[in-house]
Amino acid sequence: MSAIGETAQNGVCKQRPLICSILDPNAWFKPERLHPQVESLIYWRDVKKSGIVFGAGLITLLAISSFSVISVFAYLSLFALIGTVVFRIYKSVTQAVQKTNDGHPFKEYLELDLTLSQEKVQNIAGVAVAHINGFTAELRRLFLVEDLIDSIKFGGLLWVFTYIGAWFNGMTLVILAFVSLFTLPKVYENNKQSIDTYLDLVRSKLTEITDKIRVAIPLGKKPVAAAAESDKDK
Repeated sequence: MSAIGETAQNGVCKQRPLICSILDPNAWFKPERLHPQVESLIYWRDVKKSGIVFGAGLITLLAISSFSVISVFAYLSLFALIGTVVFRIYKSVTQAVQKTNDGHPFKEYLELDLTLSQEKVQNIAGVAVAHINGFTAELRRLFLVEDLIDSIKFGGLLWVFTYIGAWFNGMTLVILAFVSLFTLPKVYENNKQSIDTYLDLVRSKLTEITDKIRVAIPLGKKPVAAAAESDKDK
């Protein structure tokens, strides 16, 4: 991101946190904040593993959209069980014929520690509570019209969602979100500079339009410049 774009972004973030959070891709795509294994999957560091997870997940979601969750879970579990049983028998017969003692074929996975420590649970709970509190505070601010312009923009967003809800059902949105999870981060990583440039232009335009509306409708929060002058007068 250019120095001018970075300066503009800092100004927008101070004055318009809602615009900044939505239009700043760095707020959405931060691989360093992800678990290394998750980061490796959604950024396609290992194409084979990512392809298997993406394909299996997409097939599962498509199956759930056509059949009941219970049926999909039962069939997938049954196929997985048949596969492990057949493989276990095959390895046992192979070891008996070759007179080897390789042990249980799934020994590596049986020895994996799947328990959740109390510290890890507390960390997850702490992060979840922080996000819930922030989300609740933001909704209160928008619905109680602390800032008129932000509330109007939120209303526009809800209006758009009414059309999205009419076009897609919940399962379709889940599938689209899953596909986006495995595509958008990589697309942004490969085209970061050009995407940031266009988003800087959009962000600046939105800020300019919002400032004009605030001048025309002097409600909500005071403009930053006016607030600064008021503080100096005091």
